[in-house]
Amino acid sequence: MRKIFCLSVAYLLFAGGMICRAQANQTTPSTMYLRCGSLIDGKSDTARKDVIVIVEGEHIKQVSAAPAGGNVIDLSGETCLPGLIDTHTHVLLQGDITAADYDEQLLKESPEYRTILATVNLRRALDYGFTGLRDGETEGAGYADVDLRNAIERGVIPGPRMQVATRALDVTGAYPLLGYAPNVPVPHGVQVVDGADEARKAVREQIMYGADWIKVYSDRSYKVRADGVLDDIPTFTLDELRAIVDEAHRERHKVASHAMALNGVHNSVEAGVDSIEHGNYISDADLKTMAARGTYYVPTIFVGEYVAQGRAAEGAPVWVQMLKIHEDTFRRALKANVKIAFGTDAGGFAWTVNTAKEFAYMVKWGMTPMQAIRSATSEAASLLGMQDKVGTIESGKFADIVAVRGDPLADITTLEHVDFVMKGGVVYKRP
Repeated sequence: MRKIFCLSVAYLLFAGGMICRAQANQTTPSTMYLRCGSLIDGKSDTARKDVIVIVEGEHIKQVSAAPAGGNVIDLSGETCLPGLIDTHTHVLLQGDITAADYDEQLLKESPEYRTILATVNLRRALDYGFTGLRDGETEGAGYADVDLRNAIERGVIPGPRMQVATRALDVTGAYPLLGYAPNVPVPHGVQVVDGADEARKAVREQIMYGADWIKVYSDRSYKVRADGVLDDIPTFTLDELRAIVDEAHRERHKVASHAMALNGVHNSVEAGVDSIEHGNYISDADLKTMAARGTYYVPTIFVGEYVAQGRAAEGAPVWVQMLKIHEDTFRRALKANVKIAFGTDAGGFAWTVNTAKEFAYMVKWGMTPMQAIRSATSEAASLLGMQDKVGTIESGKFADIVAVRGDPLADITTLEHVDFVMKGGVVYKRP
């Protein structure tokens, strides 16, 4: 009898728990009203004043000037914007000004430890106002970014919506770790592939294990020519790059190309990649092709300045020379109407640095504040193929909303002080 009684109690406790969980899953979504003093919606040319954003569950129900009722969050002294999106990060890196910084992380830190640090970085990104990001590969940490993305989606850890590029691709002898004795096996920051067939197989493998994007490193070894052009050594052959792009596109995935200089950019554009990352130098002809095809440019300006002096001190003064070349390229890209998406290369610099610093550089180099904001909202969403879900504040989209005290259209550095963050209707930070 005692055994039967215990089993019965256990069953009742189990059943009660199941009922409670079922009831929790069936609760009616709460409705919140955000009272915004000003609203930049990500699509209009001007800001709107005194707007109410009605949030129901995960989504935006309505944007109106109607009086609010019920659960009101008072942001009347703030400017509301769509959640920001960083399209170029490395959450599993903690900064790598020098080769030694990079080597130490791959040689002395386990992938598990690096993943733990990445969870902290993801929370920082949320606090900075970034509710979405595309991570540009794990730098030797395998498929850890897939697990991070999945953990966020399942509610295990807080973080932005993620798209991930897993291991990235490069050729033999072109990507760290390099310089060790031939008899000393060391890890690589990428998946090394040679030849079109091997490259296709790697694309299939990365997609099988969860890659949203395929990332390629298309050039290396930079130098400035006498005519001011930033030259390079291309990594993949054009046939290899075309095979990668063809395989990825065949499987309905996009390709991002790390391409900083003349040949890497040209080969990437010819192969049909979807975005050029960094692009310190892009020829006028390639800019014209990019504009015609809708190829995105993700310039990552701030990181160049952040690493320049340290790398010059290590014997690579070209990184200082790149800064002026990069500015000229950015201005020519604007004039050529190339699509530009916001990206920082965070991880190339320490995550303790607010990634919103990128905005000031974009404005300094010729963008209007509204153009810079759109690069991190509607344009970034379009690059990620998420324009129907995020990037603007309008009915039916996810309630990814941030707010700042002040007017970022008058002072873009205001975006470095986000004090309200909502993602999917959940408030992560408030004034």
